Amino acid sequence: MLVLIALFSLAAWNYLLFYHRGFWRADQRLPKTWNELTTWPAVAAIVPARNEAETIGAVTAALLAQNYQGAFRIVVVDDASTDGTAEIARGHASPAHRLEVISAPPLQAGWTGKLAALNAGVQHVESVAPEFLWFTDADIVHPPETLTRLVSKAVVARRDLVSLMVRLRCESFWEHRLVPAFIFFFQMLYPFAAANDDRSKTAAAAGGCVLLRSQALVKAGGLEAISSRVIDDCALAGLVKRSGGKLWLGLADTNEAGVSRSLRRADTLEPLWAMVRRTAFTQLNYSIITLFLTLLGLGLVFIAPPLLVLTLPSHGQVFPALAGFLAWMAMALAYGPTLKDYGRSPWEGLLLPLAAALYGAMTFDSAVAHVQRRGGHWKGRHYGPSSGPGNLSKSP
Repeated sequence: MLVLIALFSLAAWNYLLFYHRGFWRADQRLPKTWNELTTWPAVAAIVPARNEAETIGAVTAALLAQNYQGAFRIVVVDDASTDGTAEIARGHASPAHRLEVISAPPLQAGWTGKLAALNAGVQHVESVAPEFLWFTDADIVHPPETLTRLVSKAVVARRDLVSLMVRLRCESFWEHRLVPAFIFFFQMLYPFAAANDDRSKTAAAAGGCVLLRSQALVKAGGLEAISSRVIDDCALAGLVKRSGGKLWLGLADTNEAGVSRSLRRADTLEPLWAMVRRTAFTQLNYSIITLFLTLLGLGLVFIAPPLLVLTLPSHGQVFPALAGFLAWMAMALAYGPTLKDYGRSPWEGLLLPLAAALYGAMTFDSAVAHVQRRGGHWKGRHYGPSSGPGNLSKSP
């Protein structure tokens, strides 16, 4: 049995390193310089915000500081906030309607809060018909040239959707352990090179920063087509790609003015656990079989290699221990570029099995929470399996 596990683990890492679109290289990036366009298209930024008083001031200030040469307006959509989010955002409102704050309509069954807020923003700017919509979250700040780089990429590369996986905050103990691993697992699940390949069916986006052609959204059926999807970013990317649109997804990169980054804090394990618990079982389509296979895969690919090494003293079998060691080293090597991106030591690659075990536990807890009807909670709302109208309820 140990030999079979060792062979599987080693074969899995051989595939991941050499045949899985080089996801681990973390090399899909926006150019640091951009093409000067003859005409810069009009853009409307839409910021869905629900109880974001801690960050909305910095977010709106960063958007107003964009050095974009074309027509640019910002719409903050307040989603029934109770912490003064709207008032803080209105404090940054500018002349000529460059920044507006509107209220989202009452949430209807069959919609998630974020998508309903985005849809309200899309409808609000329809009269000015911007060529591009920029969906960006209320906890993310962007350097001044971000929009220029995004639009240049979309126009020059003829992309209908351009998305950045922004830099997540990585300062606390638990952020150090789990944030780079989250980015690594996301890239493994959705290899960026495959998402960016028009011939591939892989579609993915990072919902914190999405630049989207307005006509591509209309052609895809609008946000109504994915109104109840909890994992809205990848659902949107899939919608656009299936309708013939072209995607580009990359990692936010440092530049002279900084990096697009999230201000969301996770000083303890609980916020990170809650984030995964909310969406993990949804990602598995609420399937117990898929859950079992996922946990088995995590165990064989990430957790088994170091355990195989530890079996050598007790079992005396050299091959399983050697194969486990090679798989463990391959894992650390693959994790290296992501760790470097977050300023972490390459030796932390040896700890990836522990992060995988934690993510496995979070995924299992996500399934348990949904069975007990306490999963899918986010900011006072509960989202159950996407079954159309009726999937929304208030949390107790």
